[in-house]
Amino acid sequence: MIFEAILLTVITAATPLVIAAFGELVTERAGVLNLGVEGMMIMGAVGAFAAAQATGSPYIGLLAGIATGAVFSFLFGFLTLTLVTNQVATGLALTILGLGASGMLGEGYVGIPGIKVPQVYIPYLSEIPFIGPVLFHQDLVFYLSIVLVIGINWFLFKSRSGLKLRAIGDNHGSAHALGIDVIRTRYLAVMFGGACAGLAGAQLSLVYTPQWVENMAAGRGWIALALVVFASWRPWRVLAGGYLFGAVSIGQLHAQAFGIGIPSQFLSMLPYAATIVVLIIISHNRRTTLINTPASLGKAFVPDR
Repeated sequence: MIFEAILLTVITAATPLVIAAFGELVTERAGVLNLGVEGMMIMGAVGAFAAAQATGSPYIGLLAGIATGAVFSFLFGFLTLTLVTNQVATGLALTILGLGASGMLGEGYVGIPGIKVPQVYIPYLSEIPFIGPVLFHQDLVFYLSIVLVIGINWFLFKSRSGLKLRAIGDNHGSAHALGIDVIRTRYLAVMFGGACAGLAGAQLSLVYTPQWVENMAAGRGWIALALVVFASWRPWRVLAGGYLFGAVSIGQLHAQAFGIGIPSQFLSMLPYAATIVVLIIISHNRRTTLINTPASLGKAFVPDR
């Protein structure tokens, strides 16, 4: 069934976007902007592929991808949180470093067949027509992305630690005055974001296209950054937006296959155009709220992120 096949490819294409965006969401909720998602993803991809080749286990490869992303993000944390360098410049430098280092480290793996993460077969559920193959016969990384959205949503809005993290993001000075360890919390948030980016990269080299190709992240890290803003820093919106962006990415390929005369460049720009529209809407809503808020309350107003 062609619709089922298209849906399966959309899920596979959206999963790395969703996972990387989840990590960046937590990082930004802590008040840190890490523009190095693309670099962490590509380093996770080459680390996962190399570990899988060395051990013969795709699961060890996934763990290696997570660890590589976390270590790479620790470098960002050390530079921005300890040495207090500019976050934007450091994030861009991290991306450039990741692209260059991954190309050098992965040079010997070009053209080598990869070890793919096997799909999980769930008895009975996997045999349900249409729904079974789509939801219950996927790889481990897909199920981890579902666990992440549930866990992150609970952590941010239901747990005491999540409240502290959001407080740091809203006003780190006040959070510090209340005795919250701002630097430690931000380090943990940054490394969690790096681990998620590394897992997203591992999905690219072990699931999406089980091989190593230089620069195989292909801008997905930037789309993940845009997705966080598009979703207004809400986990469930990230999940929905990720599948929307994934559908757009796959849609341009199917549009070309069916001979539909839509320029691929136009479809490629849609995720970024949608993000700009959302930013305009958010800005308008905040301006309207401030205008309608009494002056005495407006000074203490903090927009809901």
